[in-house]
Amino acid sequence: MTDPLASSGIVIVDKPQGVTSHDVVARLRRIFGTRKVGHAGTLDPMATGVLVAGIERGTKLLAHLVAEDKVYEATIRLGAATSTDDAEGEVLATADPSHLTDAQIADAITALTGEIMQVPASVSAIKIGGRRAHELARAGEDVVIPPRPVTVHAFDTLATRRGEFVDLDVRVHCSSGTYIRSLARDLGAALGVGGHLIALRRTRVGPFPIDRARTLDALAEDPALSLTMDEALVAGWPVLQVTQQEYDALAMGKWLEPRGLHGAHAAQGPDGRVVALVKEQGKRLATTFVARPSTL
Repeated sequence: MTDPLASSGIVIVDKPQGVTSHDVVARLRRIFGTRKVGHAGTLDPMATGVLVAGIERGTKLLAHLVAEDKVYEATIRLGAATSTDDAEGEVLATADPSHLTDAQIADAITALTGEIMQVPASVSAIKIGGRRAHELARAGEDVVIPPRPVTVHAFDTLATRRGEFVDLDVRVHCSSGTYIRSLARDLGAALGVGGHLIALRRTRVGPFPIDRARTLDALAEDPALSLTMDEALVAGWPVLQVTQQEYDALAMGKWLEPRGLHGAHAAQGPDGRVVALVKEQGKRLATTFVARPSTL
């Protein structure tokens, strides 16, 4: 019997520089011949790297990927602050960073590691009063975004280059919702010289690494899913084996008896197919996402 979800799943794209995440979705719609394409975790046009896209019912899975952690490789320039906290903005102020020692930079980076409060950039996609912050900023309106809690698991310096500016190549492992250009801004501010982002590449989103990503040109030549629905669910979450009776119940959105699980699990039936993401809620094992509804 043909699997009705055979054309649904995840595509891991290596986004090129100079295009928006929306541009990538538009290209994927043409490549896969469907309007049902979405993405998780927007990347700025200047950024490259992992952009996770859902195809067909895979779009329904994207909301559950938002909470995943991410890894970035970036270059931070110390000695200049910009209006957008990256290289595309207007330079607002400059300062000579030549006096900064490696120890001073390391201490400032340590202060930005762990659980911190971060103010997103004014040109971010965060909504304020129903409008994107970047739309308000580009319209000349004052944008005030309150600080938000984020977690920077690791903030490591890979290389340092000194000249007119101090450029730091860094690797950042962080929670979803962390803005790397805000880290660049805050690092420069803490050191008193200003800072902004001049390069950014996302190398991992949750369980999806850059070495699984494909370019848009490669996808155009061979429009294949990176991961089927089953593969994506098994890769992203611990697996819970269920009986056929339990499988059928979950497909209808019913709940099961709890069994001491921690966090979400992919409920996999006897045939190897995943029916749903499940999570214990009080005294029941409830579905948080049904991969294969009983109507399919």
